[in-house]
Amino acid sequence: MEDSKLPMALRSNLLDLFGQIEREFENLYIENLELRREIESLNERLAGEGQTVDGGDLSKGALKTKASHSTSQLSQKLKTTYKASTSKIVSSFKATTSRAVCQLVKEYVGHRDGIWDLAVTRVQPLVLGTASADHCSMLWSIETGKCLLKYAGHAGSVNSIKFHPTEQMALTASGDQTAHIWRYMVQLPLPQPPADISASLDDDVDFSDKDEADGEADGPSECPTIRVATTTLKSHQGVVIAADWLVGGKQVVTASWDRAANLYDVETSELVHTLTGHDQELTHCCTHPTQRLVVTSSRDTTFRLWDFRDPSIHSVNVFQGHTDTVTSAVFTVGDNVVSGSDDRTVKVWDLKNMRSPIATIRTDSAVNRISVSANQRIIALPHDNRQVRLFDMNGVRLARLPRSNRQGHRRMVCCSAWNEENQACNLFTCGFDRQAIGWNINIPALLQEK
Repeated sequence: MEDSKLPMALRSNLLDLFGQIEREFENLYIENLELRREIESLNERLAGEGQTVDGGDLSKGALKTKASHSTSQLSQKLKTTYKASTSKIVSSFKATTSRAVCQLVKEYVGHRDGIWDLAVTRVQPLVLGTASADHCSMLWSIETGKCLLKYAGHAGSVNSIKFHPTEQMALTASGDQTAHIWRYMVQLPLPQPPADISASLDDDVDFSDKDEADGEADGPSECPTIRVATTTLKSHQGVVIAADWLVGGKQVVTASWDRAANLYDVETSELVHTLTGHDQELTHCCTHPTQRLVVTSSRDTTFRLWDFRDPSIHSVNVFQGHTDTVTSAVFTVGDNVVSGSDDRTVKVWDLKNMRSPIATIRTDSAVNRISVSANQRIIALPHDNRQVRLFDMNGVRLARLPRSNRQGHRRMVCCSAWNEENQACNLFTCGFDRQAIGWNINIPALLQEK
C-alpha cells in the first residue's frame, strides 16, 4: 500500500469500507453457522416425531411439508439478513466511488427565480450563460462563480440561451413571444493564485459557500447590464421556448408554444421558413453541429427531423418513439439523435436508420433538457426528482451526481450542458432552486468503472 497512487483520504475511506465488509461477512458467517445448527436439530426432532405418529411413514408427505416449510423460513431469514447487510455495504461503496468520480466544484447563485437553461460560450473567453424565469440572462466566470454580465432585454421568462459558433453573440428565447440576439463583451477576473489551484476539490466546495454568499449579496447588482437587443426576432403567436444557431451562425431556428418552429436570417432578421406539423406546443429545438439539420420536440409525444441541406427540398421525418411529452432531442457529433421525455425514458437513435431506437434508458423520473458530451458521448440526464444521472450511448448507467442536504440541486433539474474544454469544470446543471452548478466529472475513471 506504500506505493499506492491513491490520495490518502480515498485510501483511508476504502480501508474503512473494506473493514466494514469484513465485519459484516464475519457476522453473516457466525449467523450462518447458528442457522445450520438450528436446521440440523429441527430435522432430528422432526425425524423423531415421524416414528411415533400413528406408525405412518412421514418421510414423504406431512413430514416433508413441515420440514421444507421450516427450512424455507430459515433460508428466507438467511437471505434477508445477507441482502440487508450487503446492500448497505454496496450502496456505501457506490456512493464513495461516485463522489470520487463526480465532484461539485462551483455554484452560480444570483438569479431570483428558477433557471431553465444554460450553455457555455463557443469562443474565448469561455464563460457560462444562464436563462432564468426572472426575465434575465446572466454570464458567469466559470472559475470564480461571479456574474460578469446581465442581459435584461426580455419582458418575460428567458427560456433558453445559445452562443454563436464564432462570434461573441448570444441567442435567447423568451415568454414575451420573441427571440433576441445580443452581443456581449466580458472581462474575466484575474486568475486565482497557484495555491488555490492546487487545493483539493473538497476545499473548493467549502469555499464556495462563502463565495456564493458574497455573489448573492453584491455580485449580480454590480454586473454590467445590457437592456437592448442587437436583433429582435418576432413572428410567433406564443411563448418562444427554445432557439438555436444553424451551422455557420447565419440563420437561427426558434421553437414556440404556437406549435411552429421558425427559421430566420440573422443579418436581415427576416422569417425564411415556418416549420409546421406538430399537433401541440413545442418544447425544444436543436441544430446539428456540422450539417443543416434541425430537430424539434413537442408535447404531442413526437420529435421531427427537418433537413435543409438541399435548398430546393426541405424534407421532414416524424418520430413517434415516446408516450408522453418529448422534452428535448439533441444531435451528437456522430450520426445519432438522443431524445428525452416525460415518459421517464431516453432513447438513442441512428440518423441513418431511425425506424427504432438503438438503445432505451428507463428511469424513475421525467427527463428534462439532456446533453451529450462531444468526445466520449456521455449523456447527462437532468430529472424532475432533483437527480442527475450519466449514461453511455448503449444505455449503460455510469454514475449519479452526488446529492445531499449540503450539495446538489434542491429542486427539479431543468438542463445539463457539457464543456469538455475546461478540465476542472466540465459539466453544468441548473434547476428550479435558482442555482447553476459546475461539476468535475473524471471521465477516464468513469469509463474505467464500467
